Amino acid sequence: MLSVHQAFAASAARTPAAEFLHIDAVTAQAYGIAARPWHWGEAAAEVERLRAAYARAGWGHGHRVGLLLENRPAFLLHWLALNALGASVVPINADMRSAELTYLIGHSEIGLAVTLPERVADLLAAAQQAGRPLATLDADATGEIPPPPTAAPHADQPVGLQTECALLYTSGTTGRPKGCMLSNEYFVRAGQWYAELGELFSVKRDAERVLTPLPLTHVNAMAFSTMVVLVAGGCLIQLDRFHPKTWWQSVRDSRATVVHYLGVMPAMLLSAPASPADREHHVRFGFGAGVDRKNHAPFEARFGFPLIEGWAMTETGAAACVMANREPRHVGTNCFGRAEPFMQYRLADDEGHDVPVGTPGELLVRSAGPEPRRYFFSGYLKDAQATQEAWAGGWFHTGDIVKGDADGNLYFVDRKKNVIRRSGENISAVEVESVLNQHPAVKASAVAATPDAVRGDEVLACIITHEPITADAHAALAASVVEHALAQLAYYKAPGYVAFVDALPLTPSQKIQRGELRQMAHALPGQANCIDTRSMKRRG
Repeated sequence: MLSVHQAFAASAARTPAAEFLHIDAVTAQAYGIAARPWHWGEAAAEVERLRAAYARAGWGHGHRVGLLLENRPAFLLHWLALNALGASVVPINADMRSAELTYLIGHSEIGLAVTLPERVADLLAAAQQAGRPLATLDADATGEIPPPPTAAPHADQPVGLQTECALLYTSGTTGRPKGCMLSNEYFVRAGQWYAELGELFSVKRDAERVLTPLPLTHVNAMAFSTMVVLVAGGCLIQLDRFHPKTWWQSVRDSRATVVHYLGVMPAMLLSAPASPADREHHVRFGFGAGVDRKNHAPFEARFGFPLIEGWAMTETGAAACVMANREPRHVGTNCFGRAEPFMQYRLADDEGHDVPVGTPGELLVRSAGPEPRRYFFSGYLKDAQATQEAWAGGWFHTGDIVKGDADGNLYFVDRKKNVIRRSGENISAVEVESVLNQHPAVKASAVAATPDAVRGDEVLACIITHEPITADAHAALAASVVEHALAQLAYYKAPGYVAFVDALPLTPSQKIQRGELRQMAHALPGQANCIDTRSMKRRG
């Protein structure tokens, strides 16, 4: 199998009358489209219509086309049609604004953007600012497709495994986003890996109904939930986004058997009142990462299915993906499983030396065998130096701090750049946040380093409370939060500053925007809402 389109075509030919894509009522209302199923045969006919239209217009091997289509069916249909021709797609987050669009258009050199009509003006203005020619296409239009500005760069070469399928931009917290070039082989392997996991993660061919609220602009939805359906058959239930109040309605109405999640979702679902209907669903397992340790076991006990934690990155795809799909899963410990034989890994210190069992180190990964980069990303677009640095020493440097136990289980600790270094001690922001979130007054927390003249870094915690509090109550609650931390963590890990804020900086996928948080942490000390609690931190 050479391409994503060929994987789709094979499944469509096998089960043309089965459901391929299910549009539930909540998503249909959000997008103003019909709530209905798309059958494989119907989708295949529409993909072929679009493929022929793109081919007539001159689009082909090596071109790039932007897709600003949210999680709508059009995203998948246009992607598959373009992939059949060897054209790469560049997913565009609908939350992007002028500066972000200008950078993406200029850097990716897309010649066409398939978009929502209300974003045409934004895209054209950004293209003008970037100095790039750009045509736009309304995804719902049935007219002629605009021609490309140049001939297909690789028109004389066959479309194959190494053909670029998509260019995904990492949502880096600092600096410019990097464009990850991802091949057909990368995507097809992701689907094959998922379909073959087995044990707690057994995928039934042509039978699973995979529901995800995650954005198609990210690798989880685009390369995992989508690709397992393209490779193994079944039905994809792509929601517009995560709606806590209607989540279970969507799960039940769609008859989902697998759900994808991020860590914030289980916490929000658990906050709803318990109901006799909590187990009235067909879900067999959840696929995701980042569930809060304190929520993991309670969620499974209440809703009746396992949340199977995993680890991967846009750069690794399935080449080094690890899943806790075998028992014991070590629920509530941030364990994401054991490495499979197809990959190799090391846990290394800052000097590149392997760390002992139980000691956190940076996770370094590669494919086993003679091709260490097989199934990984093809490189960062226009940044050979960054690609080389990421692969220093023949290992891909993930930037994630992980520890292992004697049985080979791996446990996520934190992102390397989120580690706070106070008086020579490395402190994980995620570890501190996990403890602070258990305080009864804390709705959410985010921890970062703030400069300290004596200790290098000090721990600063931004806190959102469940209930509004007055300024004169800040000091007492800050002391309570620090006492709570001191009871569970080494003294140096407790917050030296507690800042009460109205909101945390989040990415569109609800992850903490660490770069912006660090900037906040530098500015907050000395402000009225930021309480200095350093005097509470004493050894012993």
